[in-house]
Amino acid sequence: MSDGIPCMWMRGGTSKGAYFLASDLPTAPAARDDVLLSIMGSPDPRQIDGIGGGDPLSSKVAIVAPSKHPGIDVDYLFLQVFVDETRVSDAQNCGNILAGVGPFAIERGLVEARLDETPVRIFMQNTGQIATAHVSTPNGHVTYPGDARIDGVPGTSAAIPITFQDTAGSSCGALFPSGQPKDTIDGFAITMIDNGMPCVLMRATDLGLLGTETPNDLEANAPLRARIEAIRLIAGARMNLDDVAGKTVPKMTIISPPTNGGAINTRTFIPHSCHKAIGVLSAVSVATACLTKGTVADGVAVCETGETSNLSIQHPSGEMTIIGHIKDGEVVGTDVLRTARKLMDGLVFASNAP
Repeated sequence: MSDGIPCMWMRGGTSKGAYFLASDLPTAPAARDDVLLSIMGSPDPRQIDGIGGGDPLSSKVAIVAPSKHPGIDVDYLFLQVFVDETRVSDAQNCGNILAGVGPFAIERGLVEARLDETPVRIFMQNTGQIATAHVSTPNGHVTYPGDARIDGVPGTSAAIPITFQDTAGSSCGALFPSGQPKDTIDGFAITMIDNGMPCVLMRATDLGLLGTETPNDLEANAPLRARIEAIRLIAGARMNLDDVAGKTVPKMTIISPPTNGGAINTRTFIPHSCHKAIGVLSAVSVATACLTKGTVADGVAVCETGETSNLSIQHPSGEMTIIGHIKDGEVVGTDVLRTARKLMDGLVFASNAP
């Protein structure tokens, strides 16, 4: 590794991260994490001595390997490298970085490209769930240019539709870990939900907010952040996540009525800074709450009815459309449109590599 580690730097959805083959990194988690901290330049607010961007959304890692599971193409482990702490977390999935896993797997030869489009079945190691990414491969090669647009990313790219199934309770053991769609903590009505990402939903009006505040304004509101964190710590234990003081889950999502034809408006703490958009799997959990009777989103969200429902989940930089598939009143699957782009492919150097 002293001569450099093969790495592909990619934008996945509205995040950026380093993509590695598992075989190119140390197998022992502690040694692996030390190398990744050095590569990213953590701990440092600017990550000046590494390739990280000084923001949680650009300090992410995907580790990909041939799958050990029958019928699955690749195994994907997501790691969040903390910016200003000596810490690497595998406590959650990342649906944005997931968008780059299919193209990366094809480019690294783990999956053979088909003509036109290549489905890549991905086992998400963090939660044991499966997603299928549909990668554009005209003439048998990955292509990144296209006409798909997602809010939070300038320009257009090739569409990468991702299908999620059986994600309910992937981290908490149940879609509603408390057994009910609505609970109360410290006098606030909340919904604790896990459909791929553990989230706690709260109504903006209950917090004295409009729900349209900017992320910077919300982060500057110290009393609000303290109140949300106090609720998060209690909710984490109730969601079977144990002590979450040092964890990145659950995400705390403030909801309010939509505008301009959306389904719901959101502001999400991840967990201490306010997301400039919303994570893919957080949006899936929010959409599921919108489609379920009795949650705090019931009466706030504007949803279609029927076996398939398109929900525009609004966030600070635009919206994300989630397609919910409903059977017997329950959400049984979701689709989301993402894009990805290869930014750099080469060698990266860790200062502490042997």
